[in-house]
Amino acid sequence: MSFRRRHIAKTLSWRIIGTTDTLVISWLITGSLSVGLSIGLAELFSKMFLYYLHERFWYSSKVRESLSRHVFKTFSWRAIGTLDTIILGWLFSGNSIIGFQIGFMEIFTKMIL
Repeated sequence: MSFRRRHIAKTLSWRIIGTTDTLVISWLITGSLSVGLSIGLAELFSKMFLYYLHERFWYSSKVRESLSRHVFKTFSWRAIGTLDTIILGWLFSGNSIIGFQIGFMEIFTKMIL
């Protein structure tokens, strides 16, 4: 499998898991299924796009394979993903605090998943 196809396959499979997680967290925090679905649907597309760009960046990076590269890649993605969730949570709930609650809760659940 080419690296490009592998990156696409990783993007799609993880997105199913990640979007379900965010949808449930958003629903529980806001108490609104429609807000949870809105955030989940928007995130489905925004994070697939952002994750693909992130993978392509790291694939073309001159940084050699190492533990520190892996750790930095993991944490840089979590920062990008969390910021995306905070912004979407804020936009769809209309409340910045709710956006931060959803984003920070997602940090823990995504590390477990």
